[in-house]
Amino acid sequence: MKQTMTAAVVVAFLCAAGLPRLQAQMAQADGPQPSNRQADTVRTSQGDLRILPIYHGSVMLEFGGRIIHIDPWSRGDYTGLPQADLIVITHLHADHMDRPMIDKLKKPSTVMVAPAAVADMLNCCPVEAIGNGETRTVMGIGFEGVPMYNLVEGWGPGMPFHHKGIGSGYVLGFGDTRLYISGDTECVPEMKALKNITIAMIGMNPPKTMSTLQAAACVKAFGPKIVYPIHYRGQKPEDFAKALAGTGIEVRVRKLEGES
Repeated sequence: MKQTMTAAVVVAFLCAAGLPRLQAQMAQADGPQPSNRQADTVRTSQGDLRILPIYHGSVMLEFGGRIIHIDPWSRGDYTGLPQADLIVITHLHADHMDRPMIDKLKKPSTVMVAPAAVADMLNCCPVEAIGNGETRTVMGIGFEGVPMYNLVEGWGPGMPFHHKGIGSGYVLGFGDTRLYISGDTECVPEMKALKNITIAMIGMNPPKTMSTLQAAACVKAFGPKIVYPIHYRGQKPEDFAKALAGTGIEVRVRKLEGES
C-alpha cells in the first residue's frame, strides 16, 4: 500500500509540474545526435536476437519478426529504423519516456510494457503494466520486473533521484536467452541477485545511477555473459571494460553519446 501511495503522489506531482511539456523540450533539444550504429546478433534457442544500441539508454531489438524499442529518445538517430511492435519504457524521466518519439514509433497494433506509473501517464495505446517482481509473457517474450532505484543519491534526505516502486528494469526472455535492461538505478540488492543473465545493458551516469566502477562491481555480482555499458554520459565506458578484464564477462562498448 505504501508503494502504491508513493507512486500516485509522484505521478500527481509530475503532472502538476508539466512533465509532458518538459519531455517535449528535452526531446527536441539540439536534435538527433550523430549515429554510430553497430548491431549485434545473438543466437537463441528460438532464433536470432538482433541488438542495436542507439543512443543513451535507447535500444532496438529484433526477434521473431518483431521490433522492440526500449526507452526511445528523440536525441537518438532513428532515421530508417522500423516502427515498433512492442515499446518498453522503464520510467517517467524524459530521456526514457519521450512521448513525441513514442508517437513516431507506435503503430495501431503496437503494445507497450511499462510500470504502472508510466502506463497511467501515457494513455496512448494498449499497455501491459508490469511492476517489480511481476512476470508476464507479452508477444511471446517473457518479462520480469526488476526494481530500479537509488539507495544513496538524491536531492536530499528521503528524496532519492529514483524512488523504489516507480520505475522498473526488465529481464526479457528470448527462448533460453535472458536480456536485462537496468533502467536508472544504483547497485541495488535485486540487481546483484539476478540469475542466468545472458546479456545485460547497464546504465552508468552518476550521480543519478552508478559510476563505471560501481557498475562493474555490480555486474561481477550477477555475472552475465555479455554486458553493454549504456546511458554513460560524461563517463568513460572503457573504464568499465577495464574493471571487468579477466572476469570472463564480454564487454561490448558502443558509441552511444555522439562520439566520433
